[in-house]
Amino acid sequence: MPAPLRRCAALILLLAAGSALAAEPRPFDARYRLEVAGWPSTTVAHRLSHDGTHWQSDMRAALSVARGHERSRFIAGEAIRSLHYDSGYSLLGIGKDYELDREALAGLPDRQTALFDLSRRAVADDCDTPCRLRYLDHRGREERVDYRHLDRRMLELPAGRFEAVRVEVTEPDAPGRRMVFSFHPDVPGLLLAMEYHRDGERRSRLALTDLTLAHAELASSPKGN
Repeated sequence: MPAPLRRCAALILLLAAGSALAAEPRPFDARYRLEVAGWPSTTVAHRLSHDGTHWQSDMRAALSVARGHERSRFIAGEAIRSLHYDSGYSLLGIGKDYELDREALAGLPDRQTALFDLSRRAVADDCDTPCRLRYLDHRGREERVDYRHLDRRMLELPAGRFEAVRVEVTEPDAPGRRMVFSFHPDVPGLLLAMEYHRDGERRSRLALTDLTLAHAELASSPKGN
């Protein structure tokens, strides 16, 4: 997969400690529109499902010539523990698969699990700014990012009107890069929107287009479900 698309996918399929103040997980199916500078827009699908004591996060994106997916299995209690992770990327039919087992994930979470946990941290807002996250990338290498809580605001999205908790994420070694994640305050792991900025320019953005929740709707005026 070309570097710009692979990096953008990593930012979405991204990001380790839990908060007892966080809401309980809820299964959901979400679809997004992803726009990346220099590439045609595409659809991203994200599903959070429950299997016994485990939760599974599955995210997929595809263009006409490139595709990628990530899947993580984890336990979501007061603390979050990664159990298994796998991913795959391809360009013109040529690609590679990756996998991290429980032993590899014993010290740090994979980035799908960490994305879920980042959403819980964003709502709790219980650390001094900036806060540090450590996680493993798809190859099992340690990555570090800093994040800070921005605000709560209403977002008008293709899927409806939602209250969002916004968090800015930066890389310690790349100050010119920053991401702004907008999470749903009551559904851990549910990303509403994302923007990626580099050198002062917005390079990509993501917006929720469809949402199906397991129980009651939580948007103030959603479309569809």
